[in-house]
Amino acid sequence: MKCIFSIVAITFCLWGCQPEGRIYVEHKELSPEAQWKQEDVRKFDVAVEDITQSYRLSLAFRHAKGYPYEELKVKVTETDPKGTQSVKEYALKIRDEYGNYAGEGEFGIWDSEHLIEAEKTYPEKGAYSYSIEHVMPDNPIPMALEIGLILDKASAK
Repeated sequence: MKCIFSIVAITFCLWGCQPEGRIYVEHKELSPEAQWKQEDVRKFDVAVEDITQSYRLSLAFRHAKGYPYEELKVKVTETDPKGTQSVKEYALKIRDEYGNYAGEGEFGIWDSEHLIEAEKTYPEKGAYSYSIEHVMPDNPIPMALEIGLILDKASAK
């Protein structure tokens, strides 16, 4: 009984810790070998219900200590409910000019969030999918653990 209570309490704590205005968040593992191969595309499906709202679209990246690059270059393909695709490339800043990792680290694992669109709007309700792949010159990229997609209401902080 104590075990069930503990699990429920932890679940509510984690659920309650979500930032206000968070619409969607999902992280996907890249490889058990701590590497990301270019052909390992990760897909995220987001249901958009409110098209009067603007959103903040961010990518999350989890990596192990020793990630060798200052940035992570990714290609994001958005597919709207009608099947129309738009493709954009982003360079996510992973380390600053002093070599310090962005985000928060603990036990050699670093998590960072990278805003890619501050005022994202959707023209129609429905299911949007996002496919994310790396476009780094090296393949695979080492020490990469997870990639994630986050959608927040733009008015929320």
